[in-house]
Amino acid sequence: MPVELRAGDAGFAEAFDRLINDKRETSHDVNAVVAEILEAVRRDGDAAVLAYTKRFDRLDLTAETLRVTADEVEAAYAACDPDLLDVLELAASRIRAYHERQLPESFHYTDDAGVRLGSRWRAVQAAGLYVPGGTAAYPSSVLMNTLPAKVAGVQRLVMCVPTPDGKLNPLVLAAAKIAGVDEIYRIGGAQAVAAMAYGTATIAPVDKIVGPGNAFVAAAKRQVFGTVGIDSIAGPSEILVVADGANDPTWIAADLLSQAEHDTASQSILITTDAAFGKAVMQAVETLLETLPRAEIARKSWADHGAVVVVDSLDAAVPLVDQVAPEHLELAVDDPEPLAEKITNAGAIFLGRHTPEAIGDYVGGPNHVLPTARSARFSSGLGVVDFMKRTSLLGCDARSLAGIGPAAVKLADAEGLQAHGLSVSLRLGKPGE
Repeated sequence: MPVELRAGDAGFAEAFDRLINDKRETSHDVNAVVAEILEAVRRDGDAAVLAYTKRFDRLDLTAETLRVTADEVEAAYAACDPDLLDVLELAASRIRAYHERQLPESFHYTDDAGVRLGSRWRAVQAAGLYVPGGTAAYPSSVLMNTLPAKVAGVQRLVMCVPTPDGKLNPLVLAAAKIAGVDEIYRIGGAQAVAAMAYGTATIAPVDKIVGPGNAFVAAAKRQVFGTVGIDSIAGPSEILVVADGANDPTWIAADLLSQAEHDTASQSILITTDAAFGKAVMQAVETLLETLPRAEIARKSWADHGAVVVVDSLDAAVPLVDQVAPEHLELAVDDPEPLAEKITNAGAIFLGRHTPEAIGDYVGGPNHVLPTARSARFSSGLGVVDFMKRTSLLGCDARSLAGIGPAAVKLADAEGLQAHGLSVSLRLGKPGE
């Protein structure tokens, strides 16, 4: 059963700490296997990718059939329900519009010493998206991972998606078409990550790899980091709802289950100022579980990792929220904005009673790729700047160098780096000083 806690009770701090630090993932040591796959792809290229695809996905490909053709993409798009295509277009337009506002600005100025300074943003040249799941893949995740890259100005966008037994969800290809993906390859697992990182004769390497995956994909991303950039290593999903007693218990129960149904390791927590309301939500969860298709998953998640926490006031919820640093935070209260301003750690905040987290998953606009496992303490959701890099600009003329150069020479000498100092003093006409 889910944990029931009341702030202020004896032992509350320890119990709450156990709740949020509960290890929710089963960790398998796959590093050695993944390292072997990465080295094989680095060494043998296409041959290794094809061999692993045949072994793991039961798909016999050639170098010529690795890539999904434009005709296949068009056929998949045509096979989709037009209403679903309209929904994808709506989602794409909202995601694109939101992320366009994230574009950073370069700047240039000349300071009082006459030194020209600036900062310039440029997109990475190529990015790779890993899409998990074959027929169970999520087209919304394709949009969320690719559209920020397109807005950033990435010129080449590659997608790898496993196709067990050759089966692929047409909506995934439709989403890729809508988002403007340039290349799609029917491969998955660590071998797909390796192909995007190191390149093969068929697949040119990328500069950054994003997207979720299983333990093998996560380990592969960790191991190729440094050769390429990566977004993050996603953990089980989580939601924290702060709600007063004026809410409909069934609404809040559905919100909690929206994450519980993802995975048995997902976590759903309610913090409320009304103990009776908390009990009503727990009952509503049980009622909804009777009809949910994914009830078995959601029930185990709720029983093993769920919680209802009663606090004396909404303000008392703030330090608890910051301690959890949730991926998704709903503030189901009358005036959510002032409460949101007091909160520091959250991946995304959903404001008010009529903003269920699921709106953010699909059509809200902000990205649904968010920090998990308390990493919202130090990281953010996927965005445009994740596909960009910043370069500093610095320019001196003879006069400005004469003004600030002597200070550089003194610091270089103090650090014992004579060539550093010499490179400045020669330009000042004072070698050796």
